[in-house]
Amino acid sequence: MAMHKLLVDDFYDDSYVLIAIHCGLEDYRLAYMINKFLGINLERKEKDLDLNYTSSSYAVYEYYNVSGDTTWNLIANICKKEEESLSSSGVLFSEDKRVTKTYNLLPELKQVDFFIKISNETQQINEKLMISKLQNVPQIITSYAVDLTKIKSKEHLIF
Repeated sequence: MAMHKLLVDDFYDDSYVLIAIHCGLEDYRLAYMINKFLGINLERKEKDLDLNYTSSSYAVYEYYNVSGDTTWNLIANICKKEEESLSSSGVLFSEDKRVTKTYNLLPELKQVDFFIKISNETQQINEKLMISKLQNVPQIITSYAVDLTKIKSKEHLIF
């Protein structure tokens, strides 16, 4: 009897463009500026993107363009959480110290503040045009396309 094996990688298709953004703004301000300069309507999703194994959450904004069948997502790459620090038990005066830890959605790209994921199943997306439009936003320091083959944690971008 012949065995049939299906590989999961056969079904996975990179039908999206990922653009990295370096910016010092808060997520809601950046979403407003992108809406203003690109003429789209990013809205914050009700639930953030939660990663259970690091107990971190990332803000996600979404816009669906019906006419172009395109989904835009603005995703924060940085999550800062305040946690209890570990202290030794032999201390005479114990202080409850809190430490701020930083988690990244894509650890390979720690310096990136936000990502824009543009998904379209039917047509090719013009990356250069989108990047040039993003460069017109004065608060964005730089933006560039991310090579998807170099990302090890692509599964974090599936939501």
